[in-house]
Amino acid sequence: MDNEKNTELGTMPVGRLMFKLALPAIVAQVINALYNIVDRMYIGHIEGVGPMALTGVGITFPIIMLITAFAAMIGMGGAPLAAIHLGEKNRDSAEGILGNAATLLLILSVVLTAFFLIFQRPLLMAFGASENTIEHALQYMTIYLCGTIFVMATLGLNSFINTQGFAKTGMLTVLIGAVLNIILDPVFIFVFGMGVRGAALATILSQAVSAIWVCRFLMGKKTTIKIKPSRMRLKKEYVVGIISLGISPFIMQSTESLLNITLNASLQFYGGDLAVGAMTIIGSISQLGLMPLMGLTQGGQPIISYNYGARNYDRVRKAYHLMIAASFTLSMVIWAIVEFFPEVVIAIFTTDPQLSSLTVWAIRIFMMCLGIMGLQTGCQQTFLSLGQAKVSVFLAMLRKLILLIPLILIIPRVTGLGMTGVFLAQPIADFIAVVSTVAVFAVKIRKIIPRPAKTA
Repeated sequence: MDNEKNTELGTMPVGRLMFKLALPAIVAQVINALYNIVDRMYIGHIEGVGPMALTGVGITFPIIMLITAFAAMIGMGGAPLAAIHLGEKNRDSAEGILGNAATLLLILSVVLTAFFLIFQRPLLMAFGASENTIEHALQYMTIYLCGTIFVMATLGLNSFINTQGFAKTGMLTVLIGAVLNIILDPVFIFVFGMGVRGAALATILSQAVSAIWVCRFLMGKKTTIKIKPSRMRLKKEYVVGIISLGISPFIMQSTESLLNITLNASLQFYGGDLAVGAMTIIGSISQLGLMPLMGLTQGGQPIISYNYGARNYDRVRKAYHLMIAASFTLSMVIWAIVEFFPEVVIAIFTTDPQLSSLTVWAIRIFMMCLGIMGLQTGCQQTFLSLGQAKVSVFLAMLRKLILLIPLILIIPRVTGLGMTGVFLAQPIADFIAVVSTVAVFAVKIRKIIPRPAKTA
């Protein structure tokens, strides 16, 4: 099995290999997004309280994103390193990285669960909750937090399955949990009458099943590298390497949390609960739309990382060229669907006329530049796959932390546009970030990947 997977990453035609790895990863990412999005689909249709319950659950999103950000830091920081070591034929180091990642996920899950259970009410109020929505938010969050360890194990360790080339197994990780969640949601919400609590319970039970699946695979016979107790004792060089490379995806996702907090607080000020509800729907659609891009780049990551470790630079170039082109094409398709058929996708979450009308107007502004985001995603993931932590961190900070969050706070006040200015900040930041990322990539990639020697 080891030789078969390594041979594929090093010799199979890049286009065919990327399709083989990316398709299951895309499906897995879309399904993974359904964990929380399916909850909102059902919650928005609860009779009598649907819009307020949907808004309340939307307020919990920053906490959920912070939990997934820590999982991404460990999983997406450790997985490329493990792949690079496999490319160098250093299996012991790859297994050491996996074992340390498992330990870090366990420690972080305990700390995060305790912290958020203690401080969830004041945090949720600061994030944009009102007296109309806070109880819905607390009902969902309290149960969800009890399953933090399952969420982090599933998301963090599944990266180590994908990076070895087991894309179908990685897809099954989230498929099993998501299908179970889709089945359990209506049962707990409507049949048992648990409402928002039922949605949270369905989610963590589904994540628990996925976590068991991941751990069994990574301890079994089919995997190339295994979780072994002897490899789980923390070692400084592994921990530093994981966190250094994982800071970039952590910033990407944690700043998404900070961004969501800023958006909700600003929209609560300028537009009230209805505007926050519209942003909950837009955020869900955005998450569902961007997940295929994440899956596509995950399919390219093992190819780039393995061949970079093996110093097969021609295959590295072919892989990132194809990944960036495919990412751009996919983002344009997603943009067209959202811009031309917003009513169709919004109807999945609500049938309330007032909320629907506001969301249709807002989403066309908010996602105006979504079509070019594939360029940034492809370039940034290439840097991550090559182990370039510093430039990945800078690009992760640029769009959201340096540009978008300040623009959300500045534009409405300076222009007097209010709620319109809040939504308009997104496409402005997207455009500047994409142009900057492509420029940085064009300069830096030539220094990282040696050009082939010219023949006389």
